[in-house]
Amino acid sequence: MQSCSAAGIRSKLSVSSSFQSVLDRIATEIAATPGRGRPADYIPVLASADPQRFGMAVAELDGTVYGVGDWQHPFSTQSITKVFTLALCLSREGEELWEHVGREPSGNPFNSLVQLEYEAGIPRNPFINAGALVVTDRLQALTGTAADTLRTFLRTESGNAGLDFNEQVATSEAAHSDRNAALAHFMASYGNIRTPVPLLLDQYIRQCSLDASCADLARAAGFLARHGILADGSSLLTRSQAKQINAVMLTCGTYDAAGDFAHRVGLPGKSGVGGGIIAVVPGRCTICVWSPGLDERGNSVAGVAALDRFTTLTGLSVF
Repeated sequence: MQSCSAAGIRSKLSVSSSFQSVLDRIATEIAATPGRGRPADYIPVLASADPQRFGMAVAELDGTVYGVGDWQHPFSTQSITKVFTLALCLSREGEELWEHVGREPSGNPFNSLVQLEYEAGIPRNPFINAGALVVTDRLQALTGTAADTLRTFLRTESGNAGLDFNEQVATSEAAHSDRNAALAHFMASYGNIRTPVPLLLDQYIRQCSLDASCADLARAAGFLARHGILADGSSLLTRSQAKQINAVMLTCGTYDAAGDFAHRVGLPGKSGVGGGIIAVVPGRCTICVWSPGLDERGNSVAGVAALDRFTTLTGLSVF
């Protein structure tokens, strides 16, 4: 029984050596699938996105990228950037960071105020809005400009020097940021926010407004598949720290649908309401998929389906 199982795994892994053919097959299947969800409408500028658009890219450890569809088309990264801000903060601050933000699934919507009050202003995890505000606050204190630090990092790791903020998206988000302001002020009342709230909101909104393509994000996330090692061979994170981020992505990275995502896809992942999702196969590759139509939890309908098919066709999973 054991040898048959091993043979099956080897067979699937041999298929994964040709990522392009896998991506082409997935794109064909997604194109024939009805029901793509609806774009995010609480950020008005995102509401006009075409839910039929679809792109997907896979980056190997050496930076080689395979893509299909709109894989080179920039889109609004939104909450995907929380992964990179977390890595930048953890690399500088180490374990002290976890005294200010937890590592547990929230079970509530990403912008909920409910848990903060009875948990003394400590957010459940770094990927809900409250937790991301704490991480941005701490990175701001460490660097003096959290958003620019993030942009520089993404430009370097993606190889795209033109990757930049989308001012239209930032303006739209700033006009609808009352809930995030409430979260920040509430945490400040517990001493868990140090940056003046208006400045913190500006830095947080700007980081979420970054535009990037599937190719950009698949390359930029490569350090998580390389156990903390950057594209130039230097170390951003220890192996343990990279494991921590991947673990939090698996349990908390897709809002309050993380259990379903782990069940279907079986990879650490982080979604954003712009329709993108990044996923990590430690020691093998990173993936980014984009399609703007979302489900009721805020995750890309076509994106989750595509990642489900990817792990099924290749056998690449953490399980």
